[in-house]
Amino acid sequence: MSGLRLGTSDGRWALAATVLGSGVVLLDTTVVNVALPTVGRDLGASFAELQWTVNGFALSLAALLLLGGSLGDRYGRRRVFVVGTVWFGVASVLCGLAPTVELLVAARVLQGVGGALLVPGSLAILQSSFDAQDRGRAIGVWSALGALAAALGPFLGGLLVEVSWRLVFLVNVPLCAVVVVVAVRRVPETRDPDSAPHLDVAGALLGAAGLAALTYGLVALGDDTAGGPLAAALVAGAALLAAFVVVEHRSPGPMVPLGLFSSRQFTATNVVTLLVYAALAAVLLLVVVHLQVVGGFSPLASGLALVPVTACMLLLSSRSGAVAARVGPRWPMTAGPLLCAAGTVLLARVPEGASYLVDVLPGVLLLGLGLATVVAPLTVTVLAAAPERHAGVASGVNNAVARTAGLLAVAVLPAVSGLTGADYQDPAQFAPGYRTALLLSAGLLAAGGLLSAVAVSDREVRARQGS
Repeated sequence: MSGLRLGTSDGRWALAATVLGSGVVLLDTTVVNVALPTVGRDLGASFAELQWTVNGFALSLAALLLLGGSLGDRYGRRRVFVVGTVWFGVASVLCGLAPTVELLVAARVLQGVGGALLVPGSLAILQSSFDAQDRGRAIGVWSALGALAAALGPFLGGLLVEVSWRLVFLVNVPLCAVVVVVAVRRVPETRDPDSAPHLDVAGALLGAAGLAALTYGLVALGDDTAGGPLAAALVAGAALLAAFVVVEHRSPGPMVPLGLFSSRQFTATNVVTLLVYAALAAVLLLVVVHLQVVGGFSPLASGLALVPVTACMLLLSSRSGAVAARVGPRWPMTAGPLLCAAGTVLLARVPEGASYLVDVLPGVLLLGLGLATVVAPLTVTVLAAAPERHAGVASGVNNAVARTAGLLAVAVLPAVSGLTGADYQDPAQFAPGYRTALLLSAGLLAAGGLLSAVAVSDREVRARQGS
C-alpha cells in the first residue's frame, strides 16, 4: 500500500481524480432532472418515458456497480476506473445526440454501465491508497465534493437548458477527458491479490435482470392498463433476485461475499443508505420539477433554488467525515436524516406562485444541513465495517444500495402518489401527487435516522482509525 497523505502532491492529485470522476456521475444523476420538462416537450415523451430517462441510467448503474467493484479489486482499481470514465464520456455523446426518447433511454443505459465501472473504483482507491490517519478526512472530502456535484446538478442543468437540453449530457465529455489524464498520470494502481480467479458472470446477469424486471413492474404501477405484464414483471424480478442470493451463497468467487453482511454494522449502515438515498432521489427529482410546473420558476431559477444545499455540503461535509472518524458516526447518522426529514416536510408545502425566501429556502437549508451531517459519516462507517482487501466490493455494495434505492424510489413514489401520463404539464394534477411523494420521503428519512440511533456503533470506526 502506498500510504498517500493529503498534504502531499500525489495525495491531492489522487483525491482530485477520484472526486471529479465520481462527481461527473453524481452530477449526471441530478443535472438531468431539471431538463426533464423540456426534454418531454421536445421529444413528445410521457411521464413514464421521462421516468425511464432517469431509471435507464440508474438501472444499469445499480445493477453493475457490484461487478464494477469486483473488477477493480481483481484487475486494478485505477485501470477499471479509467475504462469506466472513457465509456461514460462516449455514452454522454450518444445521449446528447439522441433524436428520440427511445434512443435517449438506450444511451442513458450505456451511461450507467460506465458509471458502474468508475464509481466503486473512486472510493476504493481512497480506501486502499491513503494512510489510515488521512483516510477518514479524504473520504469526507470525497463525500463533500461528490455531494456538491450532485447538488450543483439542478443549477447547472437550469443554466444549460436555457441554451439546449443536449448540453446537459455533452458537458460531461471534457470533464471525463480531464479525469482520464489525471488518473493515468497521478493515481497509484491497487488490487486485491487474493481475489477469485473467475468473474461471477451468473451473479451479474441475475442481479441485472432482476432489477430490470422489478423496475419495469414498478414504473408500470402508474399505468392502469398494465395488469398482467405488471404482475409478471414483479414476480419475475423477485424470483431473479432470490436466485441471485442463492448463486452468491454457493459461488466459490461471488461478486458479493455474503459474509460481509455478517457484520451488523455493515448491514445496518446499508439499510440506512437504502432509506436515505431513496428519499433523496425522489426529493431531488420532484422538487425541481414542482418548482417549474407549480411554482412558476424557470429551469435556471429552479436549479438555483438548491444552491444552499451545495453550500452546506461544501462547508461542512469534510468536517463531519473527520468527526465521524475520530469520535464515531452514530449521532451524525441519526441527526442528519432527521434534519433532512424536517426540510422535506417544509418543501412538501411549496404552493403555486411560491416565494423562494418564505416557501422554499427554509426547507432547502434544513435538507442541506442534514446531508452535510450524514453523507460522509455513512461512507466512513460502511468502509470501516468491511475488511480492507474488500474495499472495492464494499464500496460497490454501498453504491449499489444507494443507486438501487434511488431507482426504486423514482419508480414507485410517483406511481403510488398518483403522478402519471402528462401530469408534469398540469399544475393542478401535479401538486397533490408531489405533496404525497415528499411526505412519504420524509418518513423514509426519519426511519433512517432512528435506525442509526439504535443499530450503528461508534466502536468499529474508532478501532479502524487506531484510537
